Amino acid sequence: MIELIAYLCKQGLATQKKICPELDQAALGLPAIDPLKPCLADECNNYEQICPTNAIEVKYEDADKFKPEVRLDLGACIGCGLCIANCSNGLITRNLSTQNATRNREDLILSSAGTQTKSADKNTNSTKNMFKKSLAVRVVSTGCSACDLEIGAAANPIFDMERFGIQVVASPRMADALVVTGPVGKGMHKALIQTYEAMPEPRLVIACGTCAISGGIHRGGYAEANGLAALLPVDIFIPGCPPHPWSIINALMMAMGRSAQ
Repeated sequence: MIELIAYLCKQGLATQKKICPELDQAALGLPAIDPLKPCLADECNNYEQICPTNAIEVKYEDADKFKPEVRLDLGACIGCGLCIANCSNGLITRNLSTQNATRNREDLILSSAGTQTKSADKNTNSTKNMFKKSLAVRVVSTGCSACDLEIGAAANPIFDMERFGIQVVASPRMADALVVTGPVGKGMHKALIQTYEAMPEPRLVIACGTCAISGGIHRGGYAEANGLAALLPVDIFIPGCPPHPWSIINALMMAMGRSAQ
């Protein structure tokens, strides 16, 4: 027993001290748009055609067909990096931040016009600090193993989300927040509604990952897998395919009314 304790002491502390740091430079991250760079869409192999989830839209104004506006929906982006690799002038770049969660769906839409402004916080005063000390989370997977693995990783000794008062619970009757992964096909609609209705109020709903936000590569199909917002009121959106464990922790801290700084 003494030898085991001595061995563990030599291993040092595994838990990361810095909360929600940027990703390593070797990582791809999510795309970002630099509004100071002009769009050369015709020379970039046409963004709309190379994006596998139709997350990019190029708009041309009648008054000036040589200055198109590029709009990129992070809620539909799977982070494949094709737009970054095919952008010749640096309009679309890497975003290595792990703090990309938002309370408003429209805040996930980036524009080369540089006109995006953050929407007002839709959280009410009655619930803003309700979960500041602790947050009980019920996770429901609707078909995404990748996001589920990252949620599991968020609870490991490296990220240790329990140190922030975040716990995953087995019953929706004990949950403050419902975290949904996967594209939310129609086969899961009834189960999700029943889970939500079983939760005590006030209750929060978090869409974890691109599939849960928009359906991702599955949207528009026969399974009606178009994301969570059409079924339940979503309080927080976490972009990424899958989101990094720190991005998930950042969103859960946001739900608690706490800052990651």
